[in-house]
Amino acid sequence: MSVGDVSKRILLGRKLRSSQLGETLLPKRIALPVFASDALSSVAYAPDEVFIMLSVAGASAYVWSWKIGLVVALVMLTVVASYRQTVHAYPSGGGDYEVATVNLGRNAGITVASALLVDYVLTVAVSISSASQYAAGAIPSLIGHEATVATVAVILLAALNLRGVRESGGFFAVPTYLFMVAILGMCAFGLLQLLVGNLPLAESSQLEIEPADGWDGPLTQVAMVFLLARAFSSGCAALTGVEAISNGVPAFKRPKSKNAATTLLLLGLIAVSMMMSVIVLANQMRIRYVDPHELDRLRTAAGGALPGGYEQHPVISQIAHGVFRDFSPGFYFVVTVTGIILVLAANTAFNGFPVLGSILAQDGLAPRSLGSRGDRLAYSNGIVFLAVMAIILILIFDAETTKLIQLYIVGVFVSFNLSQLGMIRHWTRHLKDTTDPTARRRMMRSRAINTFGLGMTAVVLVIVLLTKFLAGAWITIIAMIVFFMIMKAISGHYSMVAEELAADEQDKVLPTRVHAIVLVSKLHKPTLRALAFAKATRPNLLEGVYVSIDAEATNKLMEEWDERNLDTPLKVLHSPYREIVRPIVEYAQEIRRSSPRGVVAVYIPEYVVGRWWEQVLHNQTALRLKGRLLFTPGVMVISVPYQLRSSRIAAERESREAKRVQAGDLRSGRVRDSGSIDYDRQIDP
Repeated sequence: MSVGDVSKRILLGRKLRSSQLGETLLPKRIALPVFASDALSSVAYAPDEVFIMLSVAGASAYVWSWKIGLVVALVMLTVVASYRQTVHAYPSGGGDYEVATVNLGRNAGITVASALLVDYVLTVAVSISSASQYAAGAIPSLIGHEATVATVAVILLAALNLRGVRESGGFFAVPTYLFMVAILGMCAFGLLQLLVGNLPLAESSQLEIEPADGWDGPLTQVAMVFLLARAFSSGCAALTGVEAISNGVPAFKRPKSKNAATTLLLLGLIAVSMMMSVIVLANQMRIRYVDPHELDRLRTAAGGALPGGYEQHPVISQIAHGVFRDFSPGFYFVVTVTGIILVLAANTAFNGFPVLGSILAQDGLAPRSLGSRGDRLAYSNGIVFLAVMAIILILIFDAETTKLIQLYIVGVFVSFNLSQLGMIRHWTRHLKDTTDPTARRRMMRSRAINTFGLGMTAVVLVIVLLTKFLAGAWITIIAMIVFFMIMKAISGHYSMVAEELAADEQDKVLPTRVHAIVLVSKLHKPTLRALAFAKATRPNLLEGVYVSIDAEATNKLMEEWDERNLDTPLKVLHSPYREIVRPIVEYAQEIRRSSPRGVVAVYIPEYVVGRWWEQVLHNQTALRLKGRLLFTPGVMVISVPYQLRSSRIAAERESREAKRVQAGDLRSGRVRDSGSIDYDRQIDP
């Protein structure tokens, strides 16, 4: 086993056969943290964004926070109910993309796909950036290095997902459940303190908030509506990730649709409970929270400026600090698992993006490499592509969540709307062909749910576009347009290539003649083997071709050629400028022009080596030559390998790997029984 193989084995684990795909399917207890971590983790930043938006009018506007929370909760439950219909109707994993494509047409499907792809990238960037902010708050030495911390976190997360959905899901399950316990436990304890009348105030409760410029006077009705709309649109960040379950239905254990629908319901109930509890406690503890870039708007109770170096802690951190004022382990537990879950929240995107990419690849809308499974049966190329795109965003925006959040949720609500509209058309079409009263009632109920969902999500989308367009949403829209155009271009390319490659009767016509040339550098074993192989193919004309750049070497070769009495003519191409590739290409083109219906077969002797560094020392000219000849019509390039002694190293290594009996082979049936095992082979522990 090579060093590269060992490193890959350590990083990713053993390869899995395609037949083991069923072993990677997820039960509900693992699927919940895998697919719901994004929506659940939004509790860590969605309430913060609501308070930030309301703070522009001063702390008095906080009275609207719980009402905004209720509306966001209503939208979330509506979307969850709508997607429960989707997973039953379309369990193949296409989710919004499949719904839109089947019911609204290909362009609508591509629009949804572009929106989801952008949203998945932003999910990773926002979650990891928020986690880096938490880390910097806990470890002061990381302040100013948030982008670096976030980049490292994305790389580690990608590596974990490359090990496979099931294995990464098992790793993420414990932190996600600990986060649920931490937040729900903190909120339950805090609400209990509120009931008995001893809920403490937050550390920022004594501060005052100066309204932002333009918001310091009495608010008009229009200004108030706009303010509440901005806060609501930021709070809707809590809905991101809900659609991931509909894209990941194939990863669930059977019955897939039922398990996915149950997981969706659990996700909605838990997320709403946590979000509303956090907002209520934040209000009751009189938390004061503003944009981290506008800390100068915070004033002391006496109206003075805050001391230099004041650090504003996130909402959950302030709640935990107050609720667990007499129990510091509880505070550190909440803050720690919140930071961890923000990192792991990106796992939702790392599961949804590759699956969507594979479906797009199957439909010819994305590079086919996105549809290939890796060693661990994960869509490795999609995982790597998502990680790279997220890192680029993190570095551009310096891992600042407040900036990235403005780009967020536009894409997901575009997909929400088209998905709901597609589902309405789906139920309407099926109602025309269904006569069973029970089935019709069920379909009509589902259509009503999707219709209500469309109404809610359409209103949210309009609000989001109006309030976030100039704040950064225009960047998301441009990115969606770019993805749309790229997918259309890829689809057009694949269609053009398929049409060009379609076989017809002319493809069976034989060439009039085959002119074979064997490239000669020296008269050694590889050259003689190439000459012998070329003769065996019985071309119409065979000749050796040598490029002369040194007269003495050329004369020596010609003498040796004559001495060996080879019955093949040797063509010498003189190259005064010491070029090797150009004379051969021009000679092949000249032969082709003289016989347009003929074929030029170029045989290239190549060394086969066994060590990676030997590749640098050999075959470089052959690689350049093949690269040029492949673009020449009517020229066929044939590599004639000659195995050097070092190549046996690689062959022996592969032979040992093939013979090795791996752990689990007997249990899985890949080895018949203990009597069939060759105990002289090496057995992996």
